[in-house]
Amino acid sequence: MNLETALKEAMSIEGALGVAVVDYESGMSLGTLGGGQGLDLEVAAAGNTEIVRAKVRTLATLDMDDAIEDILITLGKQYHLIRPLMSSHGSLFLYLALDRGRANLALARHNLKKVEAVLEV
Repeated sequence: MNLETALKEAMSIEGALGVAVVDYESGMSLGTLGGGQGLDLEVAAAGNTEIVRAKVRTLATLDMDDAIEDILITLGKQYHLIRPLMSSHGSLFLYLALDRGRANLALARHNLKKVEAVLEV
């Protein structure tokens, strides 16, 4: 699945507000869809880059032989889901913002994992 199709598929997840594919080494978005007033995906992508970098550094410091499956940030009205892509994709992650009142978190995580599995970058 190409990037554009993957972004559309992620936006079809119930409650999706915006999605981005981001390179956490550079902080640059490869693609975004959705967002709008109150959710600037470029700013969110850059900010979430710092979160991913910090967690990667922490795992290395702890000498943990493990990988990040996803990172969940819960806000009062939103969920922010960060899913680093498999190592074959380098330093990329999927970022999905969800409306907390409309989203099913377990189902969103499951569907985002399916998008990751078929994404070709």
